[in-house]
Amino acid sequence: MARSGLADAARVARWADAALGPGRDSATDDGKATLSDATAERAARDLGLTPAQVRADWDTARLAGLVEVHGDSARPGWRLRAWDRDDSAVLRGWVALFDAWSLAHPEPAEHEPAAVAEVVSAMPQALSFLQLSAGPVPVEQLLDLLEQRVTELRTARCEIPYGPQPEPSAEPEPTDAPLAPLLDWALRALASVGALTYGDGQATLTPLGSWAVWVKLEQICVAAQSPAGNIEQAADDMLRGCAQLRPNAARAEYRAWLAARPVGSAVTELLGAARGEDALLRGLAFEALRVVGAPAEPDVRGVLDEPTLRPYALLWLAEHDGADPEDAHEVLTREEATWLWVDTAAAVADHGEAPLLVRHLESAVQPTIPRLLDEVRAVGHPRTVQVLVALAAAHPDPALAKAVRRAAFQVHTGGS
Repeated sequence: MARSGLADAARVARWADAALGPGRDSATDDGKATLSDATAERAARDLGLTPAQVRADWDTARLAGLVEVHGDSARPGWRLRAWDRDDSAVLRGWVALFDAWSLAHPEPAEHEPAAVAEVVSAMPQALSFLQLSAGPVPVEQLLDLLEQRVTELRTARCEIPYGPQPEPSAEPEPTDAPLAPLLDWALRALASVGALTYGDGQATLTPLGSWAVWVKLEQICVAAQSPAGNIEQAADDMLRGCAQLRPNAARAEYRAWLAARPVGSAVTELLGAARGEDALLRGLAFEALRVVGAPAEPDVRGVLDEPTLRPYALLWLAEHDGADPEDAHEVLTREEATWLWVDTAAAVADHGEAPLLVRHLESAVQPTIPRLLDEVRAVGHPRTVQVLVALAAAHPDPALAKAVRRAAFQVHTGGS
């Protein structure tokens, strides 16, 4: 059902990828993959559609993540790339469209924005009721439920100001706008994305809509089970809170944190944390991105040009493409592997114990300590001196500790 519901949007997205991609001779005059009037008309001719149909399918493709618009240009989303091989990508695309139902079918202009916002906030309860009913529900019953929920929302945000109150006005208070037209709009919008059927005075969730509501309820339950209580924290603080957890507990915490946020903003936050000075957070951020999975792929690929993140991104992509985690390091060059060794050593030096730093020597790709020190000095990691000093202080072999201290001094003074 998700494939059939998004098939027209995928068709337009593929046309745009083929016709408007970089380097295509047939690209529009401005050289950008935007849906200008000329582009819509050209797509309509090529696909046998009207320009209005093309624009509608393009909007659906954007909302479903089949295309990603960046400023004045667009590029295929990861879901379009995975369309033929990954059913979960198709389902995620449809859930994204389901989440954006109020944008897929904009409200009539005559409605007050505040009233529209109340109805949008109240509809999850109505959808849950539809799912529990497992069959047709009269619109009158949904309207009663909607009115109750909107009243609860208004009561919850009602505040009585301190200080003298104005005298009651002799003029009657304006009545609230009736909710029936807004419920009609909401049900039509949800029907337009395939979440329910609506007609003859009743609404029924489609199997796909019922599944989506179930997924949302499951996400709420996962978020409520945040084991370490970091769900409300920013990415940096959440990762710090997970630093002392065992791997399985940390992954559960990542899942809870992610379930409470849109995927795009969560990935942006995690990469922002990875760009900081704390090497431990860098590693943990990419562990959390492993929990995100395929939706993070475009953003992870986008940081390959950042030296600080490149080794982590390469390992993430290798594992995402199916490489065994124990063999994924083979995608790194010698310099990248050495840089990653220093970065990981910095995390151990800052947050671990001395024996852990000594054992970290065993993970180096270099066969001997002199080779390791030579390549560590050459790789140019900003924490090299601190790592070598900490390693020299922790190592029990006096001769090796002396050699490491000498290497630290040489890096510090710029000698060889």
